[in-house]
Amino acid sequence: MRHEQFMKAKQAELDPRWVHEQAGKEAYGNVDMVNSPPHYNQTGIECVDAIQAATDEGFEYYLQGNILKYLWRYRYKNGSEDLLKARWYLDKLIEVRGDN
Repeated sequence: MRHEQFMKAKQAELDPRWVHEQAGKEAYGNVDMVNSPPHYNQTGIECVDAIQAATDEGFEYYLQGNILKYLWRYRYKNGSEDLLKARWYLDKLIEVRGDN
């Protein structure tokens, strides 16, 4: 399952308000800036997939760093959008570890 599909299902499951927030995407031209920002898929491959392939065992550290980054800045930059991004990276880390 691609991260876009995974996140939409997770967001709807964990936060019923998310469905209503989708109406607020008009500010971004109806672009989902959490799950599928267009600047991360310019050539047909998701950036996160390329990073995973390139970093091998370091991928978990990459995910951890992004979790920390989005938690650190959410109050000062994008609010809930950054928290959703942190959640996406945390869910990806759990998925990659595969020991849940």
